[in-house]
Amino acid sequence: MDILTQQLINGLVLGSIYALVALGYTMVYGILELINFAHGEVTMIGAMVALTVIGLLLGMAPELPGLMVVFSGLLVAIPACMALAFAIEKVAYRPLRRAPRLAPLITAIGVSIILQNVAMLVWGRQYVAFPAILPQGQYEVFGAHITDLQLVIVALSLTTMAGLWLLVERTRLGRAMRATAQSKEVAALMGVNVDRVISATFVIGAAIAAIAGVMVSAYYGLAHYHMGFLLGLKAFAAAVLGGIGNIAGAMLGGLLLGIIEALGAGYIGDLTGGFLGSHYQDVFAFFVLILVLVFRPSGLLGERVANRA
Repeated sequence: MDILTQQLINGLVLGSIYALVALGYTMVYGILELINFAHGEVTMIGAMVALTVIGLLLGMAPELPGLMVVFSGLLVAIPACMALAFAIEKVAYRPLRRAPRLAPLITAIGVSIILQNVAMLVWGRQYVAFPAILPQGQYEVFGAHITDLQLVIVALSLTTMAGLWLLVERTRLGRAMRATAQSKEVAALMGVNVDRVISATFVIGAAIAAIAGVMVSAYYGLAHYHMGFLLGLKAFAAAVLGGIGNIAGAMLGGLLLGIIEALGAGYIGDLTGGFLGSHYQDVFAFFVLILVLVFRPSGLLGERVANRA
């Protein structure tokens, strides 16, 4: 039972991060029907910018509390990612809005590669370590252990997801986003500035991605110019699992994917003598993606669309 509890805790923490990144995919797809494969790299940029600020602050004022230093890095990373996403949407995606669907998809992959190489030039090929400045407390829950960092990640993720839900459901911008997702033409006729709403969607998703990037680097203790690629693919799998285009589905899919990955690495790894253990935990995420695409392409919370004559 203690092993099960520990794996559920680990999965919940990972799933919270996947859910945050998946929100960026599902929001953009819900409005533009575009898979923004550069979103994982925006997450990576957020982590790198935050670590750069953290390193500068520790060099200038090492007596500052660790939480204040990390929070300061996050405050810089969020607007940096927002500005980056705004520029990507305006330069790379907006001119292709009426182009065939394959064109923006290829462009998204190209933007992803460009961001990876720019990050490599700026921060180098080496791993950037996250300094050990956060609280290291540990608590026991039903025989399992949970740390202060894990508690902060889950709490901040749930708060961010709740804030996004309130934004979409209770604000004027949220109503405009839902109207644009239904029909851009009709929304424009009703006075909605569609270009502004689409830009706001990219910007909001990038802000959430910056938070997720700092979480990932803090959780694993490092960041790398290539870290956004696999994280983005897993978040995309989570969005598809929950029903891409559905915000609640992205949250559910992320949490489920994290739990499945943790349980698979823990239990199936033991059954196979470690052959499919933690070193192969990425297999489980994409195995789930294949199953969902085969048996329920619309996802768990996605709507089934009937063919009409």
